[in-house]
Amino acid sequence: MNVILIAGGWSDERDVSISGAKGIHSALIELGHSVTFFDPALDFKNLLNIAKNADFAFINLHGTPGEDGLIQAILDKANCPYQGAGPAASYLTLNKAASKQVFEDNGINTPDWQIVTPTQGPNTPPELDLPVFVKPNKGGSSLGMSFVKKAEDFPAALKKSFAMCQSALVETYIPGVELTCAILDDTPLPLVMITPKANAEFFDYENKYAVDGAEEICPAPVDDTITESIQKQMTTAHKALGLTGYSRGDFILGNDGTAYLLEVNTLPGMTNTSLLPRAAAQIGLSFTNLIKELIRLGIEARGN
Repeated sequence: MNVILIAGGWSDERDVSISGAKGIHSALIELGHSVTFFDPALDFKNLLNIAKNADFAFINLHGTPGEDGLIQAILDKANCPYQGAGPAASYLTLNKAASKQVFEDNGINTPDWQIVTPTQGPNTPPELDLPVFVKPNKGGSSLGMSFVKKAEDFPAALKKSFAMCQSALVETYIPGVELTCAILDDTPLPLVMITPKANAEFFDYENKYAVDGAEEICPAPVDDTITESIQKQMTTAHKALGLTGYSRGDFILGNDGTAYLLEVNTLPGMTNTSLLPRAAAQIGLSFTNLIKELIRLGIEARGN
């Protein structure tokens, strides 16, 4: 097939996107496809015409555009199938405050939260007991996130988020273990446990992408009952958000044994060592075969 590999873009996660695209490109070539690399930041105006002549588009974008559904909407106009969620589900899931409403409406545990906009201003007081996390309401890779322990630090944290997004999500800090659960073809994969470096307060950008970053263990060494509970919550969230193909959710397992869903990612990282490929390997899917399966699912959902 003639496959467009869409990566790069203009978000703060551009470098991560391009880095992950290298492995995807190799896998696509190994699978026998003809691959055209497309960077929306360099040639966005030609996307529709290029997509009309492609058999499939593999999207490896993080943030906007990509996770906001814009690229997917254009590909739909071109009748070009792609992997993962469609435009509406992508847009809903990228907005952390919106997706949390869906979690709560479906009985999924999520930390207490507050949304603050620039209209309210950086001097808006916290409604939640400190400490809290303050993060851009849209975006990923923990960019722009602050861990606020003192009220006097709250305005600066809001300003930091406002510099990257038009709203900030404030979330109650829950001490515990970080776990992630991916979905592939509506089936939950083994959990991954994430242990940040000893001097890190949370799973930040450096922990995620540095060579000596966080330790990631799969399958996670937790009780089967906890694994099943998290997998059930993630499956519910995946369906409630209207996602297709695949997704990955980030959880905190509180010290009281309660698992809380923080957010869901519609375009998970796709390097050979990323969390989703690591979990897929546990069920016997190599990186190349994972790419093959995502293409199959995309064509099944949107093929003509």
